[in-house]
Amino acid sequence: MTMTSVARDRAVATAALVLAAINLRPAVTSLGPVLAEVRESLGMSATVAGLLTSVPAVCFAAVGSVAPLLARRWGTGGAVAIGAAALTLGLAVRPWAGGTPLFIALTALALAGIALANVLLPVVVKQRFPDRVGAMTGLYSVALNFGASTAAAVTVPLTAGFGGDWRLGLGVWAVVAAPAVPLWVKLARDRDGETPPGAAATVEPDLRLRHQPVAWALAVYFGLQSTAAYVIMGWLPQVFRDAGIPATKAGLLFAVTALLGVPLSFVLSAVAGRLPRQSGIAVGVGLFGVAGYAGLWAAPAAAPWVWAVLLGVANCSFPLALTMIALRGRNAVVVVRLSAFAQSTGYLLSIPGPIVVGALYQHSGSWRVPLALMTVLMLPQMVAGFLAGRDRQIG
Repeated sequence: MTMTSVARDRAVATAALVLAAINLRPAVTSLGPVLAEVRESLGMSATVAGLLTSVPAVCFAAVGSVAPLLARRWGTGGAVAIGAAALTLGLAVRPWAGGTPLFIALTALALAGIALANVLLPVVVKQRFPDRVGAMTGLYSVALNFGASTAAAVTVPLTAGFGGDWRLGLGVWAVVAAPAVPLWVKLARDRDGETPPGAAATVEPDLRLRHQPVAWALAVYFGLQSTAAYVIMGWLPQVFRDAGIPATKAGLLFAVTALLGVPLSFVLSAVAGRLPRQSGIAVGVGLFGVAGYAGLWAAPAAAPWVWAVLLGVANCSFPLALTMIALRGRNAVVVVRLSAFAQSTGYLLSIPGPIVVGALYQHSGSWRVPLALMTVLMLPQMVAGFLAGRDRQIG
C-alpha cells in the first residue's frame, strides 16, 4: 500500500471509530431525562424501570461474548457494521412500541448493536493504530462522552420542541446513528488492516483467560464501573428531580456529568497509555466517585453541580478500563479475546446493580439506601482497578 492509501484508510477508520463512539450511549442517556414520561405512558413500575436500566448490561454480556465469532466470520469492520445497523433500527422503532415488553425488546436490539462495538472498538484501535493506542482510545472516548452528554442535555428540549412528544424526542437519535453504517460497511470490505500478518501465531493455542488474574481484575473493574455508569445514566436525573430540581435542570446536571468525560477521557487515556502502571489513576478516579455518591446521599439539592462534577470524573473509569484492556493484551488477537472476556464477564456482574437500586428506591421511597450502596461499591472497584492497572501483559 502507498503512503497515500495508508493515510486515507486511517482517515476512514478514524471517522468510523468516532461516529460509532458517538452513538454508544444516546440509546441509554436519552432515556433517563424522559424516563418519568415513558413510565407514565407505558404504565411502567419503578422496579421494571430498574430492569430497563439493566438491559444494557444483559445485552453487552450476552452479545459481547459472541463478538469474536462474528469478527472472525465477517471481520472486525463487518461485525461493527452489523451492530451499527441493529442500533439504528432499534432506535428508529423503539419509541413507537405499544407497551413495555416491546419497548424493552427494541431497546435490547439497539443495545445488542452497541455491544458489538463496545467489544470490538478496542480491537480496531489495536489493529489499525498499534502505535497510538492511548491517543485513539482517548479520541473515541471523547466522542462517546460527547454523544452521551448531548443526548442527556437536549432530549428534554427536543421533546418540548416536538410538542411534548417523548417518542419524537427519543426517535431522533436514530438519525444520528444512521451515518455510521456506510463507513463501517466500507471498512468491512478492507480487511487488510485488521490483523497484522503472523499475529495469530504469537498466541498460545491453549490460552485460557479465566486462569489469568489480570483478566479477572479487568472483568471485575469493568463490571463495577459499569454498575455505577448505568445507575447514573438510568437514575441520576430522577435523583435530582426527586430532590425538587426541575426536569430541564436535572437533564443539564446529568449532561455535565457526561460532558466532563469529553476532555478528561482524552487526557486520561493518553496519559494512561504512556504509563506502565495505571493503578494510581484507577484509585484516584474511584475516590471522586465516593465523594460524589456521599454528597448525593447527604444533601442532593445542596450542591448538585458539585456532585455532578465529581460523578463525571468518576465516570472516566470507563475509558481507563478500555485503555487497560488494550494495554494488557500483547497483540490484537489477544486483545479481541481479552476485550470480549472482560466486557462480557464485567457486564454480567453488573446486571443486578441497577435492578437492586430501582427496587430499593421503590420499597424505601428514598434514595438514601441506594446511594449508600453505590458509595460502598466504589471500594471494591478501586481494589480491582489497582490490580488491573499493574504492569502485566497476557499472551
